[in-house]
Amino acid sequence: MLKYAFMQNALLCSICISVLCPCIGVFLVLRKYALIGDTLAHSSLAGVAIGLSVHMNPILGAFIFTSICGAMIEYLRSVFEKYADLVLSIILSLSVGIAITIISSGKLRTNAEAYMFGSILTITKTDLYMAIGLSVLAVVTLIVLYHQMIYIAFDEEAAIVAGVKVKWLKYAFSVLVASAISVSIRIVGMLALSAMISIPVATALQLDKGFKWTLLFSIAFSAADILLGLFLSFYLNVAPGGFTALVSVIVLMLVVAAKKVLRTYKKRGLQNNGASDIL
Repeated sequence: MLKYAFMQNALLCSICISVLCPCIGVFLVLRKYALIGDTLAHSSLAGVAIGLSVHMNPILGAFIFTSICGAMIEYLRSVFEKYADLVLSIILSLSVGIAITIISSGKLRTNAEAYMFGSILTITKTDLYMAIGLSVLAVVTLIVLYHQMIYIAFDEEAAIVAGVKVKWLKYAFSVLVASAISVSIRIVGMLALSAMISIPVATALQLDKGFKWTLLFSIAFSAADILLGLFLSFYLNVAPGGFTALVSVIVLMLVVAAKKVLRTYKKRGLQNNGASDIL
């Protein structure tokens, strides 16, 4: 199947996604902002619709609009300090309203459905280059801001006291989230994208390792989820986004079950050792 050009493009995009999404997702999960990723994922459809309506690359349109939405979330969170969840509803209503209005107008010459469910058939070389460029930009930025981002993730107030430019970093991180989303929507699709941002991280957290190992395992689980979803969806002739989400949930459940079995086995081993010592 790799003899097809679209599958080669999809495979390279999948590699970008498997690295980028966990790098973003681990900070979102640790800051308890996973729903922000879900909101911005849904906002990307409006960016795609705007991009298609003005003859712009839809991935670039999604990146620009999602970056704006991310910045708006950070600003509105300072306005509605006591009602943080309300901010997500505002942004979601805005983006969904724009998307539905543009799509229902009938002015789009291209079907936007592929961006909702994911489609490996629609990935072009231009999309691939855009994905690689945004991925490299995001990873380099994360490397540069790595220590500051960890500081903010674990103790934002202490980071402010220490002189870290928290507000500026929040806006920069919003752009990183936007890049991860815009890179991923071609394959994963808008509706299942939040799964790839948060579920591999949730799976890695079950291993009870330190931050660096959690990040590395998140990338490993993400790569396994996306590649399995991509190849199996090709043979099953289903949308890769939804099937990848199912695979990621199944992997999470298997890890949780294996952890529980291992814990029960160790507990019984300790009980048997204690009993033998008494005897």
